[in-house]
Amino acid sequence: MLREQINDVLKGAMKAKEPTKVSTLRLINAAIKDRDIAERTKGGVDEEGIDDDGILQLLQSMIKQRRDSIEAYKKGGRPELADREAEEIDVIQDFLPEQLSDDELAEAVNGVVDAVGAESLKEMGAVMAKLREDYAGQMDFGKASAIVKQRLG
Repeated sequence: MLREQINDVLKGAMKAKEPTKVSTLRLINAAIKDRDIAERTKGGVDEEGIDDDGILQLLQSMIKQRRDSIEAYKKGGRPELADREAEEIDVIQDFLPEQLSDDELAEAVNGVVDAVGAESLKEMGAVMAKLREDYAGQMDFGKASAIVKQRLG
């Protein structure tokens, strides 16, 4: 289970005295707990919390946030903060499966569009939901969204 893997790596990082890794893993754990609480209040999950797919989606959103921060820091002339965000991305990516290449991404999107039978932008939500279900943690859904729009638009 991904949750246990994160905690095991955190223990190892604490023993090895790796401050960036420790702080990033603690942020991941805090985000998971926040999502668990949010889902429990909605009645969406059991006592164990969100599943591995939910954690993978959370990790991807954390990476996206950090990429946005890197851009902002570079524009603001703060390269040291951008470097810190990049280090955090490296730690987070260790828990994600290998990402699809651009060609594989386009192929996956086209396959799902065909499988869902989508023909217009009105059906984009169904396509994106199926992509998230089938490819959690394996693709950049921002890129996938652009391909879906292009295909259906």
